[in-house]
Amino acid sequence: MKAIEIRNKYLDYFKSKGHAVIPSSPVIPENDPSVLFTTAGMQPLVPYLLGEKHPAGNKLTDYQKCIRTVDIDDVGDNRHLTFFEMLGNWSLGAYFKEEAIQMSFEFLTEVLHIPVEKLSVTVFAGDEDAPKDTVAENAWLKAGIPQERIYEFGKDDNWWIAGEEGPCGPDTEMFYDTGKPACSEHCNPSCGCGKYVEIWNNVFMEYYKSKETGYTKLKQQNVDTGLGLERMTMLLQGKQTPFDTELFVPTMEKLKELAKIDDINSRRIISDHIRSSMMIICDGGMPSNTDRGYILRRLIRRLTRHLNKLQISIEQFNNVIDITIDNLKEMYPELAENREKIHKVILEEQNKFMRTLEHGEREFEKAVKRARENGQEIISGDVVFKLYETYGFPLEMTIELAKEQDIKLDTTEFDKLFKEHQEKSKMGSENKFKGGLAEQNETTIAYHTATHLLHKALQIVLGEHATQKGSNITTERLRFDFAHPQKVTKEELDEVEKIVNEQIQKDLPVKCEEMTLEEAKASGAMGLFESKYGEKVKVYSIGDFSKEICGGPHVEHTGVLGTFKIKKEEASSAGVRRIKAVLLK
Repeated sequence: MKAIEIRNKYLDYFKSKGHAVIPSSPVIPENDPSVLFTTAGMQPLVPYLLGEKHPAGNKLTDYQKCIRTVDIDDVGDNRHLTFFEMLGNWSLGAYFKEEAIQMSFEFLTEVLHIPVEKLSVTVFAGDEDAPKDTVAENAWLKAGIPQERIYEFGKDDNWWIAGEEGPCGPDTEMFYDTGKPACSEHCNPSCGCGKYVEIWNNVFMEYYKSKETGYTKLKQQNVDTGLGLERMTMLLQGKQTPFDTELFVPTMEKLKELAKIDDINSRRIISDHIRSSMMIICDGGMPSNTDRGYILRRLIRRLTRHLNKLQISIEQFNNVIDITIDNLKEMYPELAENREKIHKVILEEQNKFMRTLEHGEREFEKAVKRARENGQEIISGDVVFKLYETYGFPLEMTIELAKEQDIKLDTTEFDKLFKEHQEKSKMGSENKFKGGLAEQNETTIAYHTATHLLHKALQIVLGEHATQKGSNITTERLRFDFAHPQKVTKEELDEVEKIVNEQIQKDLPVKCEEMTLEEAKASGAMGLFESKYGEKVKVYSIGDFSKEICGGPHVEHTGVLGTFKIKKEEASSAGVRRIKAVLLK
C-alpha cells in the first residue's frame, strides 16, 4: 500500500466517523516563537486544546507536515528523518478513551488489515499523581487485544506533557511486531531492540499540571493522536527502512546512478535533506545564520558536503531536485508550484557553501603549518572542531586532508567537543518545544490582536500592497513582516502608530463570526495563507476598522491594549519590511 493511499484511507475513515478534515498547517508556524518548526500535529491546534472553539467543530482529522531537527546528525542510518508526515485525529471534548481506542483498533485491523497478533499496546501504570489507566486497558481488552500483549509503563513511557506545566495526561501507544526474534525473555515494547515498532500514540488530556498546585482534572477532556506515515508505509510494505519506499526510491536510485562512490548513508542524507529543505522553502523559509534559517542552511550545506563526497556536481544535482519534486508533487502540490524558487534558493546556498569550503581548506593549511612550526605532527581537537563548526567541515573531510598532508588529528578531543555541541543543540530544540503550550497568555493574546490593527494601519498609510508576510509574538514584543519595496519613513511610521493608538483609545469591540471561506472573502475579510484554511473559518472584526480571517484568540475590546509603540523598522528580505513594536501599559 502506497503512502498516499494510507493517508487517504486515514482521512476517509475518520471523516466517516464524523471528523472534519482540516488542511495541514505550514512547517513554519505562525505566531509561535516557542518552536522553530511545526514538530507535531497537535502544535497548530494548541489554542483549541486549551478551550478555543474550532470553526470546523470538535472532531477533527488531518495530515500534518512536520520538521524535527533534534536528531539531524543521526540522519543517514536506517530510520531517522528530519521531515515526516503525521496523521492525526482529535476530540476537543467530543469523545474520550473508549471511542478513541475502538477507532484506532478498527482502522488498523479492518482498514489497513494488520493482523491482530501483530499488535501490542502500552498503557499508563499509575503513580502518586494519577491512577492506573484501567479505562484504556479495558478498552483494549474489549477491542480484541489479549491481556498478555497489554503492557504497563510509568510516566517516562506513557504520559504526555509539553514543558513544565500545562494540559497533560496518560497515553496509550500501539506497536507493530516486526517478527524479529525477542532479544530476551523480558523483551517488550520499551526495550528498543527492533522487534516492536511504535506506530500510533493516543494522548488523553485529562489533567492540568501546575507548579503551584500539582495535578488537577481538566474540565474538557481532549484526545490527541499521532500516526507516522513514513513508518507505517515502511511496515505495511515489508521494507527495512523508509528509504526503501516509493517516497525516496526515485531520488535514491538517481543518486546511485550519478555517484562515483557508493555510499548509502550519503545517499540517505541527501534524500532526506532535500525533501526537508524543499518543504521549508515552500512555506517561506530562507537560509540565514539564525533559528530556522540556520537549520535550512545546515540542511543544504550538509547535503552539499555529501554530494561532494559522492562526486556529484551541483549541475547534476539540479536533475535530482526535479526528480524529487515530480515524485512527491501528488502528495505535496506546493512543491511543483514552487519549483523555480526551490532551485534558486538551493543553488545560491550551494554556491556560497562551495566558497566556504575553500576558506576551510585554507584554514586547514594554516593549522598544519602552525603545528609543524611548533614541532608537532598532530592537529588539536579544538582546531578540528572549529573547522566543523565555523566552516562546515565534517570530520571525515578533515581526516582526508590530514592523510594527504601526512599529519595526525586529535579526534578524542574533537569527539568530546562534538558531543557537547550535540547536547547543547538537543537541549535548545527541546527547550524550544517546551514553551509551546505556555506562550498563550493575556500578554501574547493582546499582542496578537495588535497585529490586526497594525496590518490595517499599514495598508491605510502605505497602500493595499502592504500585506502580512509573517509575524512573531513573545511576551515582550510583536514582530510583523509585510510587503513593501522600500524603507518606511519616520513620518509614515508616526502615522501608522497614531492610527493604531486611535483604535485602541476608541475601545472597539472585537467580534468573532464563523462562516465559509467564500463568505469571508465576500464580506471583505483579509485572508492570508489560504491553503491552510478549512471549509469554515473564523473572522475577527475590530469595530468597523479591521476584518481578518484568523484562528484567534483575541482580546474582547481594544481598550485593554494600552499604548502601541513602534521600536524599530528594518528590512526582512527582498521586498519585505519588518516592524518591531511593544504595548505599554
